[in-house]
Amino acid sequence: MNQKPIFIAGPCVIESTDVLDTVASELVRLNRKFGIDIIFKASFDKANRTSLHSFRGPGLERGLRMLADVKAKHGLRLLTDIHESYQAQAAGEVVDVLQIPAFLCRQTDLLVAAAQTGRTVNVKKAQFLSGLDMEFPVQKVRESGNPNVWLTERGNIYGYNNLVVDFRNIADMHRWTDTVIMDCTHSVQRPGAAGGKTGGNREFIPAMALAAKAFGADGYFFEVHPDPDHGLSDGPNMLPLSQLESVVASLCGECGA
Repeated sequence: MNQKPIFIAGPCVIESTDVLDTVASELVRLNRKFGIDIIFKASFDKANRTSLHSFRGPGLERGLRMLADVKAKHGLRLLTDIHESYQAQAAGEVVDVLQIPAFLCRQTDLLVAAAQTGRTVNVKKAQFLSGLDMEFPVQKVRESGNPNVWLTERGNIYGYNNLVVDFRNIADMHRWTDTVIMDCTHSVQRPGAAGGKTGGNREFIPAMALAAKAFGADGYFFEVHPDPDHGLSDGPNMLPLSQLESVVASLCGECGA
């Protein structure tokens, strides 16, 4: 297990420079306060939105420029997700961690392309797979020449419009990698349960994080926003930015003061 927990936080999708700067400034403050290294997360394109009419983001080229500006201005490490193989090389030139979305975690070409960038590859466990099943996505990344692979738990399908978290998946995925992250915000989603959008229960996010800590998670993923109720993607399951400090504090007993 890592000496200090890994934290990943940021808005679901790139909405504007103002939102990026607001979130990044708070992450810098928390890094200094707790002696940690929060990785800034935002997506340049949300290709798996429920509705054709949902906001997707600024796209690859403009989105990567905006993320590069965050790194230059705030000095934060970056994570973004990719949905197609051709995006890997360009994204890998800007970000430190490439994330494979849960629905795509078995896409061989995508995993291979991400691995070949040399960046850390964070593979989110599919909602339809067990922790033990994640042996093979890890294998694809490593056999493509990249040993730097993390796995992320984000819940399993539980009937219609609902997810449940089996925290045993954290221990199971530790068989395949030393770094297992808990996605504390997507785990409280209600997929497709909000009339063409994904719903969620953000009030359970702090408890999800503490439960994952008890099960030995190495890190925690939070989508955060200054005003989640007006966020353009995943608002119902994003953590208000103002609450991030208290959640980090609850997880950070081993962090430096």
